[in-house]
Formats: sequence, structure tokens, C-alpha cells
Amino acid sequence: MAPWPVSEQLFGLGVASGEPDASSVVLWTRLLPSATAPLLRPQAVHWELAHDAEFQQILRRGEALATSDSGHSVHVLAQGLDADRWYYYRFRCQGQTSATGRTRTAPAPGAAVAQLRLVYASCQRWEHGYYAAWRHAREDDPDLVVFLGDYIYEYASPSSAAKQKHSQLARLQPLAHAVSLQDYRDRYALHKSDPDLQAMHAHCPWLVTWDDHEVEDNYVGDYGVGKVQAFVVKRMAAYQAFYENMPLRASVAYKQAGLRMPAAGTPLYRQQSWGALADLWVLDARQYRDLQACRTATEKSPASVKAADCADLARNSRSFLGWEQERWLAAQLASNSAAKPESRRWSVICQQTLFAARAFPSGRTSADTWDGYPAARQRLLRAIGEAQLRNTVLLGGDIHQNYVCRIQDPEGEHPQRVLASEFCGTSISSHSGTTQARVDAIVARNPHVLLARCDERGYGLCDISTKLWTTQLRVVNQPQYANSGAHSLARFVVEDQVAGPQWA
Repeated sequence: MAPWPVSEQLFGLGVASGEPDASSVVLWTRLLPSATAPLLRPQAVHWELAHDAEFQQILRRGEALATSDSGHSVHVLAQGLDADRWYYYRFRCQGQTSATGRTRTAPAPGAAVAQLRLVYASCQRWEHGYYAAWRHAREDDPDLVVFLGDYIYEYASPSSAAKQKHSQLARLQPLAHAVSLQDYRDRYALHKSDPDLQAMHAHCPWLVTWDDHEVEDNYVGDYGVGKVQAFVVKRMAAYQAFYENMPLRASVAYKQAGLRMPAAGTPLYRQQSWGALADLWVLDARQYRDLQACRTATEKSPASVKAADCADLARNSRSFLGWEQERWLAAQLASNSAAKPESRRWSVICQQTLFAARAFPSGRTSADTWDGYPAARQRLLRAIGEAQLRNTVLLGGDIHQNYVCRIQDPEGEHPQRVLASEFCGTSISSHSGTTQARVDAIVARNPHVLLARCDERGYGLCDISTKLWTTQLRVVNQPQYANSGAHSLARFVVEDQVAGPQWA
């Protein structure tokens, strides 16, 4: 019996799409081996893309090979499509047909676009809650989902006998702590067995990046807990499973004959345009990052440090993104200067965690967020300021809390000037690990923080037009129940050429 609650269907893990541009989109599925269909040989998977959900107007069709080397995943690049329109797709194999997926292409570069609706989300630990948030996000009908990391968690559940000691857990799972490639494949299969997550993947294209729990808590670069060589082997297994299970565009990591796994250092960061309305930059804050301040390479990172006891914290040579990615992002921002006629209206930096500085009452500094890399944050602030962008918005996740912040440059020529807006989202299901009283104490010391809440799970819903950006913080009422309702905790707007979020 499989360790996750799925049927014997080959397509029991659903379908997905992602990485849309103006003429193509990636279509994804993964065949699910079972006791009755072990999939020992490569399988021919047929795909179709149509104008209509009934597949009466089929536009493209083809065949892809699902092999054990790629976890029986299929990544199809459907090309030659019209810009800015919706399509439907499905897969067939061994007489079975997948669920129907809906996807779309992006508007043509420079095209006038009136609206973009996107959902941003992160952090969906299985045991901590059901995925009702995804059901409500689907009802909100976005054009695009931006997923900012922690799609899976590598941990094992407490034993069933210990469940009473963990009353906050919504559900358990039998998988071991992930170490091997098969462990990580099983973890993705577990998460993808959730019907609300499957339905959201099938509803619209996704842009995805990773954070730490796709590999190991608080890892950076080549360093996790334990010997470096053993960790690197585990990390590459985790990276392979991530690529197998995400609808990622073909690049140096892929070949059309079949999925080929990336070597260490293969870039995941990239740019996504949406006509003349927006440029989105999706970043990778794990693969190239320097060690957290005052961390021993083979030991776990401290949660926080005291600046007086940790000279490493202020060291200018430490990078949060890695130097090559830093330079790439600065150049991308400069290319979107408002002074250039081809610039996009909104510059959107999609990254993993909270960017805004936080002064804690304890005097300590968070080690794993941008607070732990103040020189790197200052370099990005400088790049944003020098680029003179029309509108800059940062999206983040990781900390399992909703934060809405004005981004200022305290070391700049005008320290009170607001450079950008930040919306750092709470988790889909993962617990926050703090209390609202502690969060309120942080807000009291940080006037640039407009809102901070740790006690809700959910996602962010953004409606972006030429004149206004509106963000709703959507939260579920009872995350421990799959049928939970949801509501909007708060609403903020960012006006065109007026930096900083405002309560709405």
C-alpha cells in the first residue's frame, strides 16, 4: 500500500502548468507507480492542448516519455501559442486520462495590459493543517500563482501514539525524515495527493521557487547539519525531486528527450514579464547564500544573534543571494528604470522571506532573514534607489506571518523616503512558532511595519492595474479542517508612483 492517500490512477498526482511566456507554457504531470502498475519500463505519455475544455478544438498534441530516471515526471513545452489567452490540456497513458488542466500564456512584451490577478503563497507543512487556503485561492480565480518556497517539509510526523501530545496537528503521515531521492519523491507525492492543492495547480499556471525545507531547515549553499559531503549528496537528491515535481521551463537543466537534472549552481532565478504592466523577478535565496552569521558550517544555524557578540553579522562580503545573482538583479532593475519608454509599470521582486528590517525588543537579530545579512540588504536597497523604478513591490514568505511594510533606506541620502512596498505572506498551513503579543511588541518598535500578524494561515491576493495595486490578506478560519471558510484579514493599496502601502 502506498504511504500517501491516493488512488491507483496513473495520474493520481494531478496536472500542473507554469512558466508562461507570450507563446508557450510548460505542462506537467507525474505518473504514479503502484502495486498493480509498477512502471518498470519507460511510458509514452500523450498530451493535448485545446481551446476548449471539451477538447473539440485541439490546437497542439504530442508525446513525451516518462522514465524512472525522472521519477516518471513529464515536462512538455507547448509552443506556438497565442499571447494572453487561456487554454486547456490533458494527458493520456495506458488507457487512462488525466484531469483537465487550465492554463494561459502571458501578454506579449510591451502589450497594453489592464489587469493581472496573482496569488502569492508559501509554507505548506502537511501535519499542521489542511489546504483549504488553496480551495479559496482557486475561487478567487487568479491568472498566476507565485509560490515562494517550502512546498514540502522534510520532517517525519510524531508517532500515532504521540498524537495526543500534539493536539495542534491536523493530520499525520508515515514517511521517514527525508534523506534519499525516493524519500523526497514520496514527500512530493504526499503533498500532491491533497485535492485542493491539485485543483489549484490545474486552475492556472504557477511560478515557483524553493526555500530551505525542500532540502533541510536553514541550509545554505553546500552547508546543512553534518558532514559537507553527505549533505551535498542529500541536497542534490532534493533538488532532483524538486525539478521532477515542479512545472519548470526547459533550460540548461533539461533536454527535450527527457528531464535531465541540474548540476549544482544551475540558476533557478529568472524574470517573468506581463506585457507592459509588470516585471516579476523570481529569486533563489538558498543555493548561493553565504552562511548565517556566527554559524559553524556543519551545525544548525542559530535562530538569532546579538550584534555585539557576532562581528560576522556586519561583514560586507556576506551575500544573501550570491554575488552573481545580486549583479543580475541590479542589472535587471536598472533595465526597468521609469525613464525608459519600454519599462514596465510595476517591478515585483519575488523572494523567500521578510526583507524589511526588524528591531526586536530583545536586541537580538534574526539570523536567517535579510536582517542577518544587513550589508546585502543595503546593496539591494541601493540598487532599487539607483534604478529609479516607477513602482517597486517585494513579495515574501517563510516566516509564517503576514507583514505589510514600507521599505526605506536608513543609510541613504533621504532616510525617511519610501522606496518600495512589501507584502510578506503567512503560510498555507505551517504554524508560526510565536505569539501575537511578541509580534505586537515588534510592531511597536518598527514604525515602517503597518501590519504584522502571526495567528492566521492563508495567502495573498493581488489585483494589479496600471493605476493601483491592491493586496488582500486572505486567511482561513479553521486551518485544521479541510472545509474551512475564509475571509479577508486586511486590504492595502499601492498607488501608481506613490511608494508604500496604504490601508484600504
